[in-house]
Amino acid sequence: MKNPVFFAAAVVCSCLLMAQLVKAAPEASVTPLRSESLPEFPGKEAEMIVVDYPPGAVDPVHRHDAHAFVYVLEGSIVMSLNGGKEVTLKAGDTFHEGPNDVHTVGRNASATQPAKFVVFLIKKKGAPILTPVK
Repeated sequence: MKNPVFFAAAVVCSCLLMAQLVKAAPEASVTPLRSESLPEFPGKEAEMIVVDYPPGAVDPVHRHDAHAFVYVLEGSIVMSLNGGKEVTLKAGDTFHEGPNDVHTVGRNASATQPAKFVVFLIKKKGAPILTPVK
């Protein structure tokens, strides 16, 4: 190696740049719409939310521990479950996640346009909407 100081400086700069890019990724916002007990199914509830993805938004890997039905209102989103094939959904498209699925990809398909979708969940009463997966 001709200049180890230069190499070390380049590695540090690269790490700092990557940290800034990861930190700069916009986050989705979630707006609760309604939550209702399901007396016909003891211990279960239905919950509706709206998710707004700003341009470039990316979700962490997660699960819902619920049946989650997605309906895209605006823009385009990319989804993948359990490391499978990615699908791009546009306004009017639907998607389903089961209680055992791991949501490995969830992101806005556009770096310049927002996206919005409704999610209808059937889950255990009081359970969180989203559980991060490592």
